[in-house]
Amino acid sequence: MRNETTNSRNALGLRGLVREPDDGEAEVYRIGDLAREFDVTLRALRFYEDRNLLSPARSGSTRLYSAEDRERLKLILLAKRIGFSLVEIQEILEVHEGEVLSRDNARKLLARFEGQVGVLEKQRKELDEALVELDAAIEHLKEIA
Repeated sequence: MRNETTNSRNALGLRGLVREPDDGEAEVYRIGDLAREFDVTLRALRFYEDRNLLSPARSGSTRLYSAEDRERLKLILLAKRIGFSLVEIQEILEVHEGEVLSRDNARKLLARFEGQVGVLEKQRKELDEALVELDAAIEHLKEIA
């Protein structure tokens, strides 16, 4: 079953993002460990927990994150960085954690990812145009100064 899951994740382009733990491996991370490793705030991790994106175990008031929680956080941060909303991230996580990627889910993800590429390309074009304008303004100010 692990191979089917790994193959589904690889089909999502997540090869290298998700590390399958060795059998018997039980890594546990505290909230501060993950905050430092991924350069996020404790508040951000608690926010993701409030939004049901992360579900750490508890020992008293201490949050204990598994290796799976750590990999899930990696995917959350990747999806956030490329501009997906929290609702979209939740949907991606649900598909990502499925045992096998169905054709229907693959099509949905493909459409979502292609749509996001379009959004990012538009933002890049706008950013490039803004940089040209800013460079022109800088050159003009240098002539005056």
